[in-house]
Amino acid sequence: MTGARTPVFTWRRLTPADFPLLAGWLAQPHVRRWWDHDPAPEAVARDFGPTYRGEEPNEDLLVFADGEAVGLVQRCRPADYPDYLADLEPLVELPAETMTLDYLIGDPARIGRGLGSAMLRAIIAATWIEHPRAARIVVPVAAANPASWRALEKAGMLRIAEGSLPPDNPIDDGRHFIYGIDRPSRSSRAD
Repeated sequence: MTGARTPVFTWRRLTPADFPLLAGWLAQPHVRRWWDHDPAPEAVARDFGPTYRGEEPNEDLLVFADGEAVGLVQRCRPADYPDYLADLEPLVELPAETMTLDYLIGDPARIGRGLGSAMLRAIIAATWIEHPRAARIVVPVAAANPASWRALEKAGMLRIAEGSLPPDNPIDDGRHFIYGIDRPSRSSRAD
C-alpha cells in the first residue's frame, strides 16, 4: 500500500453464511500453506461453527477493506486455551489478559501490497479498545513465513522471542518467531 490510501477497515463476527467465502480462501495456495485447514464445507462448519455458536471463547472476525471482504482475523486469549498457553509460557512473558491473533488475506491478488499490515494495525488499535484489560498482544508466526512476520513488523510489532511450538502445518519444523506489542501507555497516546 506504499503511496496508496489506507482503506477503512471494519469487521464483524464470522457467520455460517460466510463459510463458503472462507472455504474459498482456505483453498488458496497462499493460505493453505500456512493454514492447514480442510476447505471442504463440512470441515469449515466443523472448525468455525463452534465459535459462531459461542462454544469457543475466541473471535473469528471477517475483515472488510472499504466494504469488501478481504480477510479473517482470529483473536483470543491464550489463557482460554490451556494447551496453547503451556506451549507459549516457556518462550515469552504473558501478562494477564494477553491476547493473540491469527490472520489471513484471502484473495491472492491482494497479497504483497501492504493490506495485511494495514489490517493488523487496525485490529491491534481496536483490540486495546475492545479488550480494555489486555496488556499485551502476542503473535507466534512460523519462522519460515517471512511475509507474515514482515507484516507484523510493519504493523508495529516487535520480535520478542523465538522457539519451538507445534506447527500449524505438519510440513513445518515448528520454529517460530513471537511478536509482541504492549498496550500503549497514557503518556505515549498523548504524544
